[in-house]
Amino acid sequence: MAELQINTTQNVKINYVAAGAGERLAAYSIDVAIKWGYLIIISWGFGAFNDLDTWSQIGINTILSVPVIFYTLVQEVFLDGQTLGKKVLKIRVVKIDGYQASLADYLIRWFFRIVDIYLFGMGLFFIAFSKKTQRIGDMAAGTSVISIKDRVLMSHTILENLKEGYVPTYPNVIKLSDNDARIIKETFTAAKKSNDFKTLIRLRSKIMEVAEIKDRKHKNDMEFIDVILKDYNYYTQHM
Repeated sequence: MAELQINTTQNVKINYVAAGAGERLAAYSIDVAIKWGYLIIISWGFGAFNDLDTWSQIGINTILSVPVIFYTLVQEVFLDGQTLGKKVLKIRVVKIDGYQASLADYLIRWFFRIVDIYLFGMGLFFIAFSKKTQRIGDMAAGTSVISIKDRVLMSHTILENLKEGYVPTYPNVIKLSDNDARIIKETFTAAKKSNDFKTLIRLRSKIMEVAEIKDRKHKNDMEFIDVILKDYNYYTQHM
């Protein structure tokens, strides 16, 4: 599987597994099946309007078709980059610059479906040969699609293995939130793996600022951040 490297807003590069053309096609097929199911149900009930004039029938048909037309756009906006099909396949639309995708980004992707899907399926060709597995709409919006299949390991969560009788060092870590701890761990893991010492320094400084830690008992940045994560887990488990 191809890897997609995203540069986060903290200037840390994190690798994700890019969703392949097969996964994206399968998710699209599920969404198409859902839309066809809706249209079939609507067509069964549409017989009640047969007595209306042609223009009235066209108007009603247009209104009833709106959920199908905007299906992908609305779901990606409100389901954080996913449709029902993407949820089943556990894939999601993300910005490749690390920022949260906006309504404008989803709108651009949705608009370019005209080319990607309905013009000889060009999107699949671009996904297969693009380094970032992007279709034309993704390229225009600065997005891609990643796999979010669960690999539930301790290292992928904010949880830390704590030895029995563990004694915390920095009580101020309670000022951090779960989201803070998650970002710290993701950034710490990526920076440690790539020996990115500049990022470790920035991360340490940010932790001390947010948690209001004045006295740092661990001078080594890696050791300090590791203890911060363990202390956070200790206090959240004993509150």
